[in-house]
Amino acid sequence: MRIISGTHRGRRIAAPKGAHTRPTGDRVREALFNLVGPVDGASVLDLYAGSGALGLEALSRGARRCVFVERDGAACRAIRANLDSLGFTGALVLQRDALTVLAEERSAGRRHDLLLLDPPYDEWERSEARLGELLPEVVAETGLVVVETDVRIEPTLPLDPVTTRRYGSARLTVFRP
Repeated sequence: MRIISGTHRGRRIAAPKGAHTRPTGDRVREALFNLVGPVDGASVLDLYAGSGALGLEALSRGARRCVFVERDGAACRAIRANLDSLGFTGALVLQRDALTVLAEERSAGRRHDLLLLDPPYDEWERSEARLGELLPEVVAETGLVVVETDVRIEPTLPLDPVTTRRYGSARLTVFRP
């Protein structure tokens, strides 16, 4: 995998080995950032970060800060290694449950300009209601939430849908407050 655009365009990034992580492909990442637009100076929360490809792409494109949240230890080690090799500052990697961190962000009153959610496809239905409770209070007033799901899933959240697009077996759905 490579960074698609920005200051680190073309640089290779590592993904953890095994079947636990499904990195977002180049085509889908490029489409996602075309939908989102510029992220200069943004605070990004990359939930279910996996390989960290989405958050790393945001940092390369000028995001000020990115918090990567991932349960899997091997994935967290890969994200940290990528951050080190790319020399990114302004990043934090949390090996924790995404819903727990999201609840803590809400309790602390922290808001983010861009929230990236790429949960395991089979977890969306179990998490959707709780995400719906938490996300509106964590996304900044002018922020966006981008959800990647299986193409057969149409996520609904108590946010305004901006667009939904299909890319192979993936669906990207963009929401705003």
